[in-house]
Amino acid sequence: MSDANSTPLSGDEAVARAEKKAAETSGLNIPVLEGIPIAQDTANLRYGPDIHEGLLALLPLVGVWRGNGVANYPELENAEDNLLRNEQGDFAFGQQLTISHDGENYLTWESRTWRLDKDDNPLGPDVRESGFWRIDAKDNIEFLCCSSTGVTELYLGKPLNERAWELTTDVTMSSPTGLTMGRGKRLYGLVEGTDLGWVEERELDDETFMPRMSARLSRVIG
Repeated sequence: MSDANSTPLSGDEAVARAEKKAAETSGLNIPVLEGIPIAQDTANLRYGPDIHEGLLALLPLVGVWRGNGVANYPELENAEDNLLRNEQGDFAFGQQLTISHDGENYLTWESRTWRLDKDDNPLGPDVRESGFWRIDAKDNIEFLCCSSTGVTELYLGKPLNERAWELTTDVTMSSPTGLTMGRGKRLYGLVEGTDLGWVEERELDDETFMPRMSARLSRVIG
């Protein structure tokens, strides 16, 4: 989950970087529409309702994160649409990930991605996700994820430690026009105290898993 192009930071350097990032992002929050008579979503733990005590094992995820990654969609090899089959191969993408709460015992998830050219210029929107993270008293995580590709998945998992979370699909459903996906694995973890790194792998026909997407995101709110 580390950045291959960076030198690992010392403990003091990581703390200093985290403090600097907090000073830049701690006063920001996601915009809200006034008038709703219940608690608004917040992606900043300093504002809004207190986070539910049942979510403490997921607390570091709360925020808005933005950055770049690399992906390859092997499932498009068998797509009926010729245009989709032509989208195969490695490509760069940008991502904004919003993880918020409203005081209830779940986290709200919203991911937006966009394609990038070789110079990191945006080419247009790609996949969107929305969903919810839940966790029980024994730290069993449930991630309900609905994608703009027509795929809805239930991921189950556990915290690996206070800074990393690993999930595997338990149920995958595709709409009549959606993509056919193999089982998935996702790993999320804090990198050097300030960034959120993640990796997704997908199962192939021979029951082996191969990398599908990975990214490193910086906190912009929270």
